[in-house]
Amino acid sequence: MRTMPAEHSSPSKPEVKSKTSAGVRQSIYQSVWRWHFYAGIIFAPFLIILAFSGAVYLFKPQIEGYLYKDMLTVREVGTTPLALENIADKIVTAYPGTVISSITLDSNAKSIYKLSVTRDGASTIMYVDPYTGHALSMMDSSKTFSAFFKKMHSELVIGGTFANRLVELAACWAIILILTGLFLWWPRSKAAIWGTILPRLSKPGSRLFWRDLHAVPAFWLSLVLLVIIASGLPWSGIMGGQIDKVANSTNTNTPPFAYSFEAKPDSVTLAKDIAEDLPWAAENVLVPASIAGGYVPLSLNDIAGIADEQQVIKPYTITKPAGETGVFTVSTAHSTTGQSATLHIDQYSGAVLSDVRFADYGIMA
Repeated sequence: MRTMPAEHSSPSKPEVKSKTSAGVRQSIYQSVWRWHFYAGIIFAPFLIILAFSGAVYLFKPQIEGYLYKDMLTVREVGTTPLALENIADKIVTAYPGTVISSITLDSNAKSIYKLSVTRDGASTIMYVDPYTGHALSMMDSSKTFSAFFKKMHSELVIGGTFANRLVELAACWAIILILTGLFLWWPRSKAAIWGTILPRLSKPGSRLFWRDLHAVPAFWLSLVLLVIIASGLPWSGIMGGQIDKVANSTNTNTPPFAYSFEAKPDSVTLAKDIAEDLPWAAENVLVPASIAGGYVPLSLNDIAGIADEQQVIKPYTITKPAGETGVFTVSTAHSTTGQSATLHIDQYSGAVLSDVRFADYGIMA
């Protein structure tokens, strides 16, 4: 009797689909792993610099208070500070050729007044005793402790557009690092707790141990890191400009009444181009213009009085007008966020042309 040859069994269609699907998933996983690994290798050094410089800058008041203690505090507290105009006159007389651009007032009776001036074409900070009007010391504004670490944080110290873009690129790739890391970490089983939200520490030194020590804390910190990165991007060169455009076009930055000066002579000058110590929300607000016409400009004393009347909380900075149609700007990016303020004041009439406070900010600001 002739026997028939046995048929070779072939995989069923569901099995083929299952293997194909598993292969695709494995391929995707490996691709994401490579993105995560190489992004980490390339950008980790920059992220470490950003983390370090940002952490140091966070403690700027405490560190500068210690480093510049002799500059930032008066030697002897008087009864009443001199009028601002008198202080300005004394400085210009003592240091011929000095041009004062702004003066920062503090509420602490022991604190100096900080003047931003130009001397021999160089931007300089003068620390002035408010009771005598004498300059206690002066420093190149680009060489202060805070300026150095701010430049490290935004331009890697070397400065320039390229360094700034590199920092922004590193911050954006940090987002990719977080997202790819979450994908790699994401549990493959509903029952997986260990290694997902809790590390496996039973075998110290093993590959699994180091994997969990990296992945689990990174998961818990990922949301915080995303917030930190997102909140830093508004100050970046490319993304910052786009974020500001979106915020202003949707009125989620400063309110429409910040531009209530539209009926008056206006300008294309941005606040950040003329003033210091500005909150982010007010940096790109258009600055109104003073109505020129042979009037006598107000004094620094008058502007300080207006700031006090408008209940602007010290410390605040008064920036002097640039030109006949310029305005006085009173601004403070206050350490207590709710007390931030930006006022533009007509240099002749003293009219408050624009007044934006924290309570007026939109959700983006």
